[in-house]
Amino acid sequence: MQLIGMLDSPYVRRVAVSLRLLGLSFEHRSISVFSTFEQFREINPVVKAPTLVCDDGTLLMDSTLIIDYAETVAGRSLMPSGLAERQHALKVLGLALAACEKSVQIVYERKLRPPEKQHAPWVDRVRGQLGAAYAGLQAELRKLPAPGAEGTIGQAALTSAVAWSFTQLVLPDVIAPADYPSLAAFAADVEKLPAFVALPQV
Repeated sequence: MQLIGMLDSPYVRRVAVSLRLLGLSFEHRSISVFSTFEQFREINPVVKAPTLVCDDGTLLMDSTLIIDYAETVAGRSLMPSGLAERQHALKVLGLALAACEKSVQIVYERKLRPPEKQHAPWVDRVRGQLGAAYAGLQAELRKLPAPGAEGTIGQAALTSAVAWSFTQLVLPDVIAPADYPSLAAFAADVEKLPAFVALPQV
């Protein structure tokens, strides 16, 4: 398998870490949807990161769908099996992925639009959504066990840490760790695990 995309994307990184935790071998190819657009398009005409090239050449897109496939290949899941625990994990994942989405929207607004075309009310709205996602995430993470051995971490904790680290990388002026101290501490602990150290976002 080949994973196409840059690790500074939270979606690519959550897939990479998931593959490693599932014990699946893969080649990571750091190809950008921006600086190496044409090279990416030769692999996947849609130019969507992450892209997983399966062993038979099939292209899969969207981090959640790729992880679903990877878990099927591995024969195990990073999600809990109990209904109540799974429901909570899905709630946490929804918040973490919303935080990723809103962070990306702000980055695109800042980097891809000229300043005179940036729409302040829209940016303020998205910032509010981002803050709400992290407030909700901090509250819900208190119900998860503290990060322990790498083999015990689930998808909810994994994606939450990846989301937080991404936002701190690209929007340190928007989301302050002091406003979400338990979430910041949780993510810092997760980032110390070998799979995260081996697959840094920068």
